[in-house]
Order: sequence, then C-alpha cells, then structure tokens
Amino acid sequence: MSRVVLVTASADLTERVRYATGGGFLALPHGPMPSDPAAFFQLLGGAPAPEVVLLDPGQAHDQALALAAGFDRQCPGITVILVSDLGADIVLPAMRAGIRDILPPTSDPSEIRVVLDRALMTAQARVPGAAAAASGAEHVLLPTGRVVSVASPKGGVGKTTVSTNVAVGLAQAAPRSTVLVDLDVQFGDVASALNLNPEYTLPDMVHGPASRDTMALKTFLSLHETGLYVVSGPETPAAADAVTGEDVTRLLQMLATEFRFVVLDTAPGMSEHTLAALDLTTDLLLVTSMDVPGVRGLRKELDTLTELGMFTDSRHIILNFTDPSGGLTVADVEATIGTSIDLALPRSPLVVQSVNQGIPLLQSQGKDPMTRGLRQLVERLAPNLSSPPAEGATRRDRARHRRERSGAR
Repeated sequence: MSRVVLVTASADLTERVRYATGGGFLALPHGPMPSDPAAFFQLLGGAPAPEVVLLDPGQAHDQALALAAGFDRQCPGITVILVSDLGADIVLPAMRAGIRDILPPTSDPSEIRVVLDRALMTAQARVPGAAAAASGAEHVLLPTGRVVSVASPKGGVGKTTVSTNVAVGLAQAAPRSTVLVDLDVQFGDVASALNLNPEYTLPDMVHGPASRDTMALKTFLSLHETGLYVVSGPETPAAADAVTGEDVTRLLQMLATEFRFVVLDTAPGMSEHTLAALDLTTDLLLVTSMDVPGVRGLRKELDTLTELGMFTDSRHIILNFTDPSGGLTVADVEATIGTSIDLALPRSPLVVQSVNQGIPLLQSQGKDPMTRGLRQLVERLAPNLSSPPAEGATRRDRARHRRERSGAR
C-alpha cells in the first residue's frame, strides 16, 4: 500500500497503521494540525501528493474539518479519512467537509486496512488515468489547456486590464477552469487589479512542493470570487530574481494539464519569461495604444516575432484607448503595422474606476462600449462558451443559460 499520509500525535495509532499498511505510509512530523492544504504539502518535504490522508485531530476537530474542506475544494483526487470517536455528532460536519470515511480511534490493523483499501479505490477512481498508471500503463495522455498570452511592446497600454478581464470572462463562462498568471515578474499588479491579497506568489509556485506536483500546486493558487484561479507576481522586484525562464516553462506546462485556459499577463517587451511563455502560447493577444510610440513599438514586435517564428495560428491585435480626437485613425495604425486590427477598445473613464476598485469590467456586467468590446474578445477566444446572464436578467434568461451550459457539456 502506498501514497497514504497519516497526521497524528498518537504513537499507538501510528504503529497500528504501520501493521495495516506493511509500512507503506508516511507519517507527518509530530506538531499542530496543518492549517490548509498548502501547509500540508510543505510538511511533505517534496514527497509526492498522497492518494489518501488519514487525519487524527485529537480534540482539534475544527482544524481537521477545515483542512479536509480545503482538500475537497482544491485536491479532489485526495480521499480524506477522519479518526474520531464522536459518533453521529461528527457525521454531518464530516460529510460537508468532503470526508469519505470515519475510523474509530480504537480500530485494529485489520479494520484500518479495510478502510484504507476502500479509500485508495475511491481516490484512484476520482483521478482520470490513475488506474492505468497504477497498473503500469505507459504514455497516458494528459489533457492540455489553451495558453493565452497577453503581450505588448511597452507598458501603459492597458495590457493588465485586458488580461484580467479576459481571464474573468473565461472563468465566468466556465467556472474553476481558468487560471491567470502574472508574468510581469518585477512589477506585476494583477493581484491589485483583482483586489486580492495572496498568501503565495509566483516564486512559491516554481520552488518547493508546488513545482513538482500539480495537486500540491493547486493548493498554492489564489481563488478570486468569480471562480478564477490566480498566480500573483512576486511581492518585490528582488524576489523576481529567483524565477527563471525554465521555471516559467515548467509551471505553464503543469497548469495546462489542469486548466482549460491559462491566461498570461506578460511583462512589456521580450523578456526571458515572456519568450518562455510565447514558446507555449496557443492564443496570442498583442495590445497597443493609439499613439505613435505604441504603434511603432507594435510594428517592431510583429517583425521580431515573425523573425523568431513565434506566431501562433490564433493571433489577435488589440488597439486600446482609441479616440478619434487623438490625430490617428485605425486605418493609420493598420497601414503602419502592415496588418489589420482585430479589436478596437475605446478610451473609457470606467477603466480607471475599475482598476482603482479592483473590480474588472466583466465582473461588474456593465453595458458600456469598453465592456462590450472586452466581452467580444472573450467570445472570439471561446465562441462555444456562453457568457453568464447579466445582473437583472429574467428567470427565463437564466433558465436558458443553464440549458445552454448543460448542452455544451
């Protein structure tokens, strides 16, 4: 028996589990119950994510239930067993926390063995490909999500506004299927744009347990209220030095096996991290502003990407801050860059308000031209996903939306 982790302060229970498993388990170091899945994975010290976690909380049942609920949300492939003598009083709270079985503290090794066998079968059934991997099957194909990179030749063109709204729009249409990564590793402000206060940031994702196991990685992600997962940028420019292009490549490959959409807010220009992202990009969004420096910068970036052979089949050029009083027209921009503009977004005072509040325009479900343009961009990327009904929609609208979503699945 393998991939079982025991959390207990009881030497007697540890010995009984040892007999039940033939020694095929890992006991966490004695100490307080981990507060959340990320803290749990840090205690594993690089060991693979388990299939079964056996929690013996002693008197700390609330902490155990909170940890189990975290596993249920973030690591559905892990089956949690609770060791408890509270009987019927604990059954309902345990079910709500996602706990699959309750084991009396006095259980003998044979009883423990039966419960663990059942839990292992449940864990393997819940993870696609687990049974094949356990039987020695090779070349199991993992699902690969789309990597959407939002790039620009210079800063101040609204790139983060575009990336956060695209990510929110995709997450609203397909909840829990989208992750946004802040790859402006020195001065990224995705967390601020989403009003998040992340516990973990990009360096935590590319080092330690999260860098080796997708199940551990998901516990380090921040969850936005729209159902969007977020990898926030480092807290300081100095911390960014610990993140290499190879780290970015490995992280994005892991995320693409777990999420339908991986949206990247890259740094301006062609940094090491941006080039690593472009190597894996399936959908490229190039953003520029409607001014001479921005347009000339975009032309240089287009030429460079062409020389490097880094264009994808899905490319969208977005002209932001369009304003007819600025002296340039869309036709002028297209003539300069040598290709057509796919989407023109108007200058809007609502963008400043949105950024200051940390509420993306697509989250607020407005009907202004800027919000409509961003919604069109999401629809271009995922035409088969229907957007959620706006606030104030009728019951019939919401029922039709549910039917469309269920039909799409």
